Amino acid sequence: MRIQSKPRASRDAGAAAPEPSRYVVIGLGGIGSHVLRLLTHFLHSQQRRVTIYAVDGDSFEQRNRDRMLFDRPGPKAEVLAEELAERHAGVVNLLPLVTYVTAENVSNIVAENDVVFCLPDNHRTRYIVERRCAELSDVALFSAGNDGVENGQSGTYGNVQIYLRRGGRDLTNPPSVVHPEIATSSDPLPTEKGCGEAAVGAPQLLVTNAAVATAAVAAFYAWHTGKLEFEEVFLDALLVRMSPVSRALRA
Repeated sequence: MRIQSKPRASRDAGAAAPEPSRYVVIGLGGIGSHVLRLLTHFLHSQQRRVTIYAVDGDSFEQRNRDRMLFDRPGPKAEVLAEELAERHAGVVNLLPLVTYVTAENVSNIVAENDVVFCLPDNHRTRYIVERRCAELSDVALFSAGNDGVENGQSGTYGNVQIYLRRGGRDLTNPPSVVHPEIATSSDPLPTEKGCGEAAVGAPQLLVTNAAVATAAVAAFYAWHTGKLEFEEVFLDALLVRMSPVSRALRA
């Protein structure tokens, strides 16, 4: 992943954001679990009475502890919702959805005016969520990921893509327009994998997951405060470098 050049000025993406009441965090692994904790803490500190849907069909296992923080093994959505509800009860309502996102159920998970964090480990899920958002009039999507430690990669690179729609029009580019590999990926969905396959994944670095999660929540904060000036952030955790990028809308 190449670090991009200095961003140009933004467009309407920097306008003051509406006040959503629903947040959807899809994928609760190395990045998503950090995002859920940061987001819940922030919204609680703002005394925002909101609902957060924690969505993941996978479970925490002991072997995940090298890059994920959790209280006990079990369904990720339930374990994290239980943990965070104890600390933020009365303000933030956490609802676990123990399911993977598919083309069949995405319309029941992502709705108008939602703020969506899409943090799975496969492009197929990213594209399903992106296409659902493209059907909506008003939505904010923060889609993030990172490289694994494989094929000669260091595992320190990551990025966050911001897709905004307001009044039925795009304010930023859909992620797959800039990254066509999202739309053309042949990776199987988690629901299409066998038990053995689902357990196999590229090793990830804890520091990179934390950096990407921080960048995703920081992008949300910039949007929330009406100061968003980019549609994507590239980062390298090893170099402690983040590079925001602004682009003109593409057809």
